[in-house]
Amino acid sequence: MRDRGTLQDKGWVMSAIDLEAIISDTQDGKKQELRLWLRLLSTTKLISQEIRRRLRREFGATLPQFDLLSQLYRETDGLRLGELSKRTMVTNGNITGLVERLEADGLVIRERLPDDRRVIVAHLTDKGRTTFDAMAKAHDGWLKDMMADVDPIVISGLIMHVGQVKQSTRNHLSGDDGDEE
Repeated sequence: MRDRGTLQDKGWVMSAIDLEAIISDTQDGKKQELRLWLRLLSTTKLISQEIRRRLRREFGATLPQFDLLSQLYRETDGLRLGELSKRTMVTNGNITGLVERLEADGLVIRERLPDDRRVIVAHLTDKGRTTFDAMAKAHDGWLKDMMADVDPIVISGLIMHVGQVKQSTRNHLSGDDGDEE
């Protein structure tokens, strides 16, 4: 059984903060890879949950909506719905629903390509651009707030070191999915 914000593993049900308790009885220096993976996972989950709460509270938006607006913000010519689906890792059916909701809110418009009427391209409206500007500024502030107790030198080092972990992981993938983020 999985509940929102919890994980069941080997009979343990715990919040993201407690994921590392799974191996709390392991001796120091042992299972370092497992410890690192759980630390990355629990930190990502903790930050994501807080970003979701703040987006909902301050903008009435979801994280997938924010991600979709972010992609469109970068592409002034708009994006095909299929490309949006790939970039946000959201299914085509869910992308359509997200775009419809954002269109109803006046943030996005859809148009068919004149040379291929089967293709739909989504664009930000002026309101969408202004709204995303405010959301992105708030998002940046939230991240700075959550990481305020971490020395900037430590953050720089983590970016480099986690990059090495990511590259090592890519080097050892078992399937053809190595190009996904």
